[in-house]
Amino acid sequence: MSDLGQLLKKARMQKGISLDELQDLTKIRTRYLEAIEEGNYKILPGNFYVRAFIKSYSEAVGLEPDEVLRLYRSVIPETNPEPAKEPKRRHTKTPRNSDKMSKWASALLVIAFPLLILGVLYYYYVKLPNEDKASRTPVPLTNNASEIEPEVQEPIVIVEPDPEPIPIAEPEPVVEINLVRTEGTTDYYEIKNSEQLVVKLQVVGDQCWMAIQKLNKNGEFIEENLSLKRNEEREWTFDDSVYFNIGKANALKMTINGTEINMGDMPNPRRLQLNLEKTIL
Repeated sequence: MSDLGQLLKKARMQKGISLDELQDLTKIRTRYLEAIEEGNYKILPGNFYVRAFIKSYSEAVGLEPDEVLRLYRSVIPETNPEPAKEPKRRHTKTPRNSDKMSKWASALLVIAFPLLILGVLYYYYVKLPNEDKASRTPVPLTNNASEIEPEVQEPIVIVEPDPEPIPIAEPEPVVEINLVRTEGTTDYYEIKNSEQLVVKLQVVGDQCWMAIQKLNKNGEFIEENLSLKRNEEREWTFDDSVYFNIGKANALKMTINGTEINMGDMPNPRRLQLNLEKTIL
């Protein structure tokens, strides 16, 4: 590889340009670009193209083309002017041949001129009128043209399916907790629209004693002797009615299904009968 080829290839590599990309930039075939990098100028079309290709290569990779040609003029082949072509000698014809040609030309003109006149007359008086007549002849319409009725397109009816009814969600029944009556120290509550009783107790005062009993045939005790301390919490879930016997009413905070029950402000015993009325389907 020549010094010039190394310089050009190094500049190309620094620019990150491949030979195919350089071919697109310079419109010079890849094999000629490789020959320039290798210093093999013999395969190029001619010395004039060597200088032109090197100049285009230099411009494409960011080098000053005139400076490159000046620095490496010793290795770049000189452009040789093409030798002037010798004018072809015209062979002069002998007077004898010229006389023969003149006679033949005169005879040809004598024959061709009447033929030319006849051709012009034929064109203007025979062919041209026939062409005009043919172009002016109207194209007959078929008898069925008036009978053809335009096709009437039937309107397209798009049948949309009936929209499915949107199911309306029935609202959840609101749990009702009602104090029905009070007899002595016993409060009777009625709980509707619920399948269970969720009772939550929290001791807000001193220690409190209580008992819890189911209101069924057997009257089973759930808690027979329960004692809760201050800040203690308990929660029960019942499927049936239930009876609470509380030793100190104002020491407790009670909620039934999330609703707080008024326990009063007196430290007296209190009884609560919670009657669960389940929904009948």
